[in-house]
Amino acid sequence: MAALLPPLRVCRGILKELRAMQGATYKLSPAYNYVMEQFRKNKVTGEMYCRAQQEAHHDSNTYLCLLASNRTHLALHKLYHGKGDRSREEVAGLVGLRLPTQPGGKGWEK
Repeated sequence: MAALLPPLRVCRGILKELRAMQGATYKLSPAYNYVMEQFRKNKVTGEMYCRAQQEAHHDSNTYLCLLASNRTHLALHKLYHGKGDRSREEVAGLVGLRLPTQPGGKGWEK
């Protein structure tokens, strides 16, 4: 299992992913308020060290991984997803051929 990132780094990573998804107005979203509230609530102090804080830290790392993986997946899907059916001219151009321009022609006449 990979090592957990420090809580501040996880918080910044989650906020970065929210900013990438929602744009500049991400601070007005309920997701931003919820993330900040949870990180403030589970902040480690000198008197408090409990299992709930560790679980919250692990959950936040998992959520950051999910957000980053989802963004990467969508970018790769957009880049490599098939374009659907193509026209004959486009398919011929992919393999370096041209279709005839007139009946009985060889394709290179103008």
